[in-house]
Amino acid sequence: AAKLKHAIAVAEPGRTGEVRYIGEVDASPDVVRKLLIRLAARHGKLHVCYEAGPTGYGLYRQLIALGHACTVVAPSLIPRKPGDRVKTNRRDATALARLLRAGELTAVWVPDEAHEAMRDLARAREAAVDDLRRKRQAISSMLLKHGRAFPGKTTWGARHERWLADQAFDHPPQQFVLQELILAARHAKERLERIEVAIVEFMPGWSLAPLVEALQALRGIRLPTAVAIAAEIGDLARFDSARQFMGYLGLVPGERSTGDTVRRLGITKAGN
Repeated sequence: AAKLKHAIAVAEPGRTGEVRYIGEVDASPDVVRKLLIRLAARHGKLHVCYEAGPTGYGLYRQLIALGHACTVVAPSLIPRKPGDRVKTNRRDATALARLLRAGELTAVWVPDEAHEAMRDLARAREAAVDDLRRKRQAISSMLLKHGRAFPGKTTWGARHERWLADQAFDHPPQQFVLQELILAARHAKERLERIEVAIVEFMPGWSLAPLVEALQALRGIRLPTAVAIAAEIGDLARFDSARQFMGYLGLVPGERSTGDTVRRLGITKAGN
């Protein structure tokens, strides 16, 4: 799946079934619907897969609505040959069709539209936090470069902001840069505050609101963090065991063992 074109390949049933490349079609919903009708007339109910990517889950929802099965594949978990250095749409499409038929693909969990909306909001907050941190770091770096360090203990509070307002440089270009950096940091902070207000407003209507409330009982977790955790994890009932959940988070140890040699590694850090 891509922004403008979809590369299509079909794997016939059975281990020796033909795998053939159909070609590329426009990514518009109408073209996809007509293609599926044509393929379904010949093959019956279809099982479609595509790699998760920036195009989101719109194609998945269209396929499900048309009555077909669909698997959104985790790109990092697609089996690949170590020496394969050729990547084309044709090769990718035929490989995915063959691997889907063999049951070798790992699916990602697809959220519903309401959950995806809250996840977008939680990720917008993460981006805003990172943006504010970078802008504040730029201010600190500029002042430190000129030998100016805040004498207090806590930065970015009211006292620190008054100290920043009192900073003056002899050369007007440097004063202009400092003022622009301070203004950018102020705007970034206001943006973060607006997003956090929106989280408070929209969270009660979310299906995972009870989980968010429960997570806040843990030490050090307040509302924005609880929302971020719930948005990324989704419904905990989809995990069969705590072991599976830890594997999803990447909080399980890696291992490289062969013969009599057993070598334990650090945690895999495989999840979001």
